[in-house]
Amino acid sequence: MRQSAYETEAAGLERALLVSLVTDEVKRSGADPEHSLEELASLAETAGVEVIGSVMQNLDSPDNKYYVGKGKAQEIRDIALRDGATTAIFDQELTGTQVRNLEETLDLKIIDRTQLILDIFAGRAKTREGILQVELAQLTYLLPRLSGQGKNLSRLGGGIGTRGPGETKLETDRRHIRRRITELKRQLEAVTAHRNLHRERRRKVGAVQVALVGYTNAGKSSLLRQLTDADVLAENKLFATLDPTSRSLELPSGKTVVLTDTVGFIQNLPHDLVAAFRATLEEAAQADLLLHVVDSSSPMRERQMAVVEDVLRELGAGGKPTLTVFNKIDLLVEQSERVLIGGADAIRVSAFDSEDMARLRASIEDRILGEMATFRIPASRGDLASLAYRVGEVTGQETDEEHLLLSVRLNPADMERSGRELEEYRVFYTQ
Repeated sequence: MRQSAYETEAAGLERALLVSLVTDEVKRSGADPEHSLEELASLAETAGVEVIGSVMQNLDSPDNKYYVGKGKAQEIRDIALRDGATTAIFDQELTGTQVRNLEETLDLKIIDRTQLILDIFAGRAKTREGILQVELAQLTYLLPRLSGQGKNLSRLGGGIGTRGPGETKLETDRRHIRRRITELKRQLEAVTAHRNLHRERRRKVGAVQVALVGYTNAGKSSLLRQLTDADVLAENKLFATLDPTSRSLELPSGKTVVLTDTVGFIQNLPHDLVAAFRATLEEAAQADLLLHVVDSSSPMRERQMAVVEDVLRELGAGGKPTLTVFNKIDLLVEQSERVLIGGADAIRVSAFDSEDMARLRASIEDRILGEMATFRIPASRGDLASLAYRVGEVTGQETDEEHLLLSVRLNPADMERSGRELEEYRVFYTQ
């Protein structure tokens, strides 16, 4: 139920007016401004803000001083006064000058899409790595905009846009911010080195890595919970998961793989955020298989899929073996065949259907455990026999005088990474 203005004020919640600018460039890109505005409303609600309305402006290009033009800015001021707004949230990124001019004209807190996303991340980061990454992204975003942040930073008690780094010094001490950015990068390098060490250990023991990727709120955490019985948060909110979580997943054959949940993507994901979270997102780049989770009930699913694919390319994971998982089919009003885009490399599931989860495990196994091969290993080389069991699924074993004949279903990537020592013992049959 929507709260009244009195209830919202009593609860200490901010009341926001959303603002979007539709330019010729946006029209040419094929983006849907109305859907983007709906997504902005969801982001605002995730940040604990009551959305009281929205304003959309059409211009050939952004106005340098007021972004939406001075006349529209005055109109926004009138609407804000009438409806009791405390904040204006813009769907695009603003410059420091635009923020300063809009603050003076509107007498409201001014937040843009990037700052809102950063604020949500600041509120949801729990691990040391996540907290460091968010602060680095916030400071990198804020440094060139300090001249436009005077009122925002002085509104102590802050709410959205002021969570994270110390507000009271930011507007005056650029040197402090630069020193802090350097220190954060140093600390993150140490955390990254630690993460890489764990990753290499998994590789040495032949662990296969599968990463859940997808648009925010596509249901990745729900799938992780259902597939692995993991005790992880699964909420119907944007960015419910921020810090990556890895759990063991047992496949039908008994083989165990490492399944990792990653932070969700979103259109116009701040570049500074992608850069700060690169070490975390590399879990996807280093995975043997990606599960691209799609909210099949979303009317913008094709657009969301394209956003995810763009970010994966930016991370160097564009060519990874991928299984597209069309999730939330239980929410589809009509079982549209269009959801099957992707052919043999796609599967339709509901995270809450046990039969669907069984099919998903089998599909993962089909892509991880590949071709059949036979190895003739000296009986004295127990280490090689153990290696064969680690890199694949041994389906048969026979003794041939002083040798073991092992039939193994294996993935070429596993062999390339961990099983090269076995290659010289492979048996090739001729007809």
